[in-house]
Amino acid sequence: MNGANFKPDARLVLGIVLACLTSAAPADPVVIESPPQRVSLLELYTSEGCSSCPPADRWVSSLKNEPGLWQRFIPVSFHVDYWDYIGWPDRFASPAYTARQYQHASYQSMRTVYTPGFFLNGREWRWRGRDLGEDIIEEAAGVLGLEATKTEIKIQFESDNTGRSLSASIALLGFGIETQVEAGENAGRKLRHDFVVLSVDKVRMQRKGDVYSAALNPPSTAVDAGRYALVAWINAEGSQVPIQAAGGWWELM
Repeated sequence: MNGANFKPDARLVLGIVLACLTSAAPADPVVIESPPQRVSLLELYTSEGCSSCPPADRWVSSLKNEPGLWQRFIPVSFHVDYWDYIGWPDRFASPAYTARQYQHASYQSMRTVYTPGFFLNGREWRWRGRDLGEDIIEEAAGVLGLEATKTEIKIQFESDNTGRSLSASIALLGFGIETQVEAGENAGRKLRHDFVVLSVDKVRMQRKGDVYSAALNPPSTAVDAGRYALVAWINAEGSQVPIQAAGGWWELM
């Protein structure tokens, strides 16, 4: 082909230009906002090395089909590492998550920690035979909002009920995850997980009047999941009791 005589098709050139413009255009931000009433944070402490955990994991997974998800309650599953010694290292476990459970227990003078273990709004909660909806207390808490792009997450919390120093925690959750367990108490079982905490970042919020705000980098993970969600909760410095929480699906991975 003689390059000097080559004339590209105008439609081809237009298609290339449009493709470049489309790929370069920033995606619309993901906006997540809580209602003014308190959204309850339900924490499950679990492990792939614990034979008692799969029923609790399945129950938490069923909550993704409940109408109150994100607006009344938000479940998060923290995988702990203290069962890893049995022979199956849980790939989602973190010493930080174990420490968080121990801190919950310390605040409530619990003698020990265990799996599966639940905390609802920072207080121990027994899940068997209980109706989560009946234990949710809806009270005024303030609006927590997130605006997330691929490069930044902006957090804003507005409330006239607190004058304390506040921190925000941002968690990335994974859904539709499967693990074929080859050792430990669940050897030979295929475990399915939703609401798995894949990462958590914490940032101190800046206050201006009744408005608290912060910004941080978006989460990243090496774990492939069928779907992701982004969750945030606010707590006073030195406390693990959430003041407000917000969450929603995260499609920017």
